[in-house]
Amino acid sequence: MIVLGLDPGTRKCGYAVVAGVDAPPLALGIVPVDALAANVHDLVARYHVDAIAIGRGTNAAAIAQSVAVQDLPISFVDEYETTLKARARYFRDHPPRGWRRLIPLGMLLPDRPVDDYAALLIAERFLHAPA
Repeated sequence: MIVLGLDPGTRKCGYAVVAGVDAPPLALGIVPVDALAANVHDLVARYHVDAIAIGRGTNAAAIAQSVAVQDLPISFVDEYETTLKARARYFRDHPPRGWRRLIPLGMLLPDRPVDDYAALLIAERFLHAPA
């Protein structure tokens, strides 16, 4: 099952297209909320998405309305601690280099927003959920 995960916010939204838990993402990105609907339609067509999983947080209801695609189920997923876990996942994929590798990971902040990694975790939680 191919899932589009969305981490909604008020100004930007992270997205991730995944085909399975712990599988490499097919697409990752962060877009402004006003460009999200067009981006979602493109992703659904390109990757043949089967479901959309949206983090149940800030602006979730408005995001769900704006990305409604024909006959695609939309589910809301708990996004508890996704930001913290997204940072850890980011550093797993992009280990610190130079002097930053000497600092404990819990004290480091990524050099960019990790909303796309939060969306990846939301999609994986959806895939883990019992049917």
